[in-house]
Amino acid sequence: MNRPDTFPVYLGFPSSSPAALSIERGAELAPDFPRQWWEFTHPHDPLHVFSIDLTWLESYYSCAFGTGVCQGIVAGFSDVGCCNHGAFLCDETDREQLIDAVSRMPARYWQLRPTTVDEYLEENDESQLEPWLVWDELDNEEGEPEPALKTVIVDGACIFANRSGWATGTGCALHQWALDAGEDLTVVKPEVCWQLPLRRLEAYEDRADGQEILRTTITEYERRGWGNGGEDFDWYCTTSPACHTNASPLWQSCEQELRALIGDAPFEILASYLRKRLHARSALAEQGVDVNEIFGVHPASR
Repeated sequence: MNRPDTFPVYLGFPSSSPAALSIERGAELAPDFPRQWWEFTHPHDPLHVFSIDLTWLESYYSCAFGTGVCQGIVAGFSDVGCCNHGAFLCDETDREQLIDAVSRMPARYWQLRPTTVDEYLEENDESQLEPWLVWDELDNEEGEPEPALKTVIVDGACIFANRSGWATGTGCALHQWALDAGEDLTVVKPEVCWQLPLRRLEAYEDRADGQEILRTTITEYERRGWGNGGEDFDWYCTTSPACHTNASPLWQSCEQELRALIGDAPFEILASYLRKRLHARSALAEQGVDVNEIFGVHPASR
C-alpha cells in the first residue's frame, strides 16, 4: 500500500521549547505561512508608506481573555491571559493617561487596588511613584537595557488583572471599566496592552532615488513580537484556531485600534480596499471558487 506523501512541519522554534510543544499538540499553529500584503501611501504625506498584513487583518481572530478559551501564556495562570509580565509604559503620555484612568475608575472594578491609591491621588505629589508602577529595565533600539516603568506584578501577574471570582469578572480592570463606561480603550489602557493583537513597526528607509521615507508596518503580534521570551510561553493565541471564531474580520472588530495606530485618513483608504476584497471574496465563493488560496486566508481562521 502506498503511503501518502508527508512533509515535516517547520515549527519556527526549538523543538524542546514550550512554543514547539504547544504547536505539536495542536493548541496553536506554526507561525510561518504565506501572507498577503498591501502597500499604500499616506494621503497627506507622500513620504509615509504603509505596509499592511492583509492575512492578519482579514482573519477572524478575537481575544479570548477572561473566557475558558484562553489558556494563558503560563500554564496554571489561564485567568490572567498574557498579563503575567506586566505592561511597560511607552512614554510620559502613556503614564499620564494611566493616572487619569485610575483616578476615574470606580474601585469596585479593581480587585488588587492598593490601599494607598486614594492618598496618592489626593496628595498629587509628582515626586512619588504611582503605587501601581515600578521601575524595571527594557532594551532600547540598540539592544542596551535602560530604565523603564511598568505595572507592578502581584502574585504572578499585572496588578490590573482581576482574578477568578471578582465581581466584575476575570480580566483587565481597566478594560472592564472602559467597556461599561464607554471609555476609549486606546486612551485608558497602556499602549502595549491595547495594541494587541496588532503590531505596529516603524522605520525610516532610503528609497532607490535616495529619498528617505517612513514605513509603517501593521501585522500580527505573534510570539516573536515578545522577543526571545516568546518561545517560552506555554500557549499563545494569535495562531490558535480556538481564537479565530469572531463573526467579523479583525479590521472591523479592531477599527478603533487601527485608527489610533495609522490615523483616520489612512484607515479610510484601507477600509475601502478591504470592503472591495470582502465583496470579491463573497462573489467568488458564490460561484464555487475556493477563495482560501486566492485571498491568503489565515490558517487559524480556516
